[in-house]
Amino acid sequence: MKKQIVEQIEKMSGRYSPYTIFSDWVEMMAISIQNTCQQVHGSLWKQREKDYMDICGRYEKKEIIAFGEMMGMLVITLDEQGPRDILGEIYMESGCGSKYTGQFFTPWHLSLLSAKLMDFSNDKVHTVNEPSCGGGGMILAVAAVMKERGIDYQKMLKVVAQDLDWKAVYMTYVQLSLLGINGIVTQGNTLAEPNIEEYPRYRIFRTPANMGALI
Repeated sequence: MKKQIVEQIEKMSGRYSPYTIFSDWVEMMAISIQNTCQQVHGSLWKQREKDYMDICGRYEKKEIIAFGEMMGMLVITLDEQGPRDILGEIYMESGCGSKYTGQFFTPWHLSLLSAKLMDFSNDKVHTVNEPSCGGGGMILAVAAVMKERGIDYQKMLKVVAQDLDWKAVYMTYVQLSLLGINGIVTQGNTLAEPNIEEYPRYRIFRTPANMGALI
């Protein structure tokens, strides 16, 4: 399924670069998940809906359908493989990561190695803060190791993740959401703005598990 997503991004490229297509896709997924879980349709909900429709307006109907199919393939891939930075791999394999964009995602085996050095127990909730989350690979590696050790990460893991790059925020949020992880993902500078409670609401994305919702 991952290979099919990469191929679809390449197929759609032409008017837009794979980087733009990938970025628009993850933003649309993030908005659709967040707004689906938002019961109050206030000004923030409406602004995100507008952002979603603005992206849709740049693509043809068949391309919008393709975006939906790609999300379905992502859901299946995560369901089959469990916690893994699938979006980070798609990003790199579709040619989005390069010296020109200046953004590379940590290889999965390195994230997994780091997570295996951590000590987990099954009798307490583990809180993880990722100050520069990228696609969420380090967090997903923690979830994978917890699962490997027989610990239910959906119940025993809470996450606060931050990144300066909106694309990284969307990637992390989507993957944590689809895996049922309780998390808050924010756009901001962790060093300059450590207190996320002071962030404007539009810079905060809460996963369905954090909001007590199911998707």
